[in-house]
Amino acid sequence: MTTTSARPTSAPEPADPRWDRVETARRVQALLPALRQRLGDRVSTAAPVLDHHAGGGEGVPISSRPDAVLFPLDNEEVAFVARQCFEAGVPIVPFGTGTSLEAHVAAVHGGISLDLSRMDRILDVSADSLDCRVQAGVTRLRLNAAVRDQGLFFPIDPGADASLGGMASTRASGTAAVRYGTMRDAVLGLTVVTADGRIVRTGTRARKTAAGLDLTRLFVGSEGVLGIVTELQLRLWGLPETVQAAVCQFADLPAAVRSVITTLQMGIPVARIELLDAVQMGACIAYSKLEGLSPLPTLFIEFHGTPASVREQIELLEQIAADGGGSGFAWAERPEDRSRLWKARHDVTYANLALRPGCRMIGTDACVPIAALVECIEQTLADVADSGLVAPLVGHVGDGNFHLGILFDPKSEDERARAEALAERVALRAIGLGGTCTGEHGIGLHRMHQLVAEHGEGVALMRSIKQALDPKGIMNPGKMFRPEPPTRPGETE
Repeated sequence: MTTTSARPTSAPEPADPRWDRVETARRVQALLPALRQRLGDRVSTAAPVLDHHAGGGEGVPISSRPDAVLFPLDNEEVAFVARQCFEAGVPIVPFGTGTSLEAHVAAVHGGISLDLSRMDRILDVSADSLDCRVQAGVTRLRLNAAVRDQGLFFPIDPGADASLGGMASTRASGTAAVRYGTMRDAVLGLTVVTADGRIVRTGTRARKTAAGLDLTRLFVGSEGVLGIVTELQLRLWGLPETVQAAVCQFADLPAAVRSVITTLQMGIPVARIELLDAVQMGACIAYSKLEGLSPLPTLFIEFHGTPASVREQIELLEQIAADGGGSGFAWAERPEDRSRLWKARHDVTYANLALRPGCRMIGTDACVPIAALVECIEQTLADVADSGLVAPLVGHVGDGNFHLGILFDPKSEDERARAEALAERVALRAIGLGGTCTGEHGIGLHRMHQLVAEHGEGVALMRSIKQALDPKGIMNPGKMFRPEPPTRPGETE
């Protein structure tokens, strides 16, 4: 879901007192001759380029410009840049397509924005082994276009056409996670450049291994704070023989959620099962011109498989929905109808913003155990009603993940405060029910305090890993971990 981050401030918080922007800018200026000698005109300090890399990601209203933007082409160039920055003590902020939701790509302490978008080669595809190797700048749609003629596809779909390196770094998932998993499940191995410029290859093409620590999983979801992902070894799947999509509407939201839970408990292998509440459905009907549907709680469902297996899945799910009070299914059998349906689902952000022109939106990302999903959603909807705010709900309920799009007037301090407080309560409620404050968006700049609430002393262990792999703290500083007090003379970090 594309939303504004959970803390929509004009200035990033909290700044790390160990970094000085003026000194960082001076150090970058000193590095530019060596960087230009190696990368040539792929080193930019042009104002429009800096501005493009300053926004902090999609929808996040902050501006924090880097001092220079670099466009490497291969592992060796990335390693060269890392070594230069490590020696000089200059921050490095990896940048993919700029679609992250928690200000992961904001250069909050200046330094180098390392734009990997030109590292966009598909290095190898093996139809027999159902895998491929790509550079980090390849986007998911481009990969799917390249492998489709071999009968393959890559199913991880966060909505945006994000870079695969960025998707691994934020541990992205999306609408198809209930069937195909997340980036954690899709990544077999990585090439990572460490803070001091070493090129490390993790994992293998084997589907399992018991050899040593799982470095691949360590870097998947590390949000650029441990190293720079430059290449990925990814699982692929065979294109399903039959794909059918449908919508089913319910009189109330809990009934729809209970139908999803029953579907999962029965082991029906739905490929996608998305929930939209009545407010969200009304917004989508108006924005995407969906005909023949009412503003009611609605499930968007997709089935993959053989004709026989899809038919069986449909029959079972129709019975479950009918038992839960669901109305008749509306089918989208033609590819263009399915695309229109899922485009409407992916366009929920724009549909929500159209409800209140000029508003901004704070997005939540709660994910809870399936058994707690009804309770969490019911409490959240009551919380929304009490807040007096408009906050449509949409979710990947097949894996317990749902989002609010909390709308507020940016000119109203009262509305902004109520929106931020509501978002905070949603995150803490999910944690209290055994879940997480972020199912797929990541921590970035805005959820650092929630990470502490969720993991407690575990955050100290994470910091230790960060210190071991990035002793100078140059990798995407100011993200994931709240800053510690500056080290005083005579103390060690």
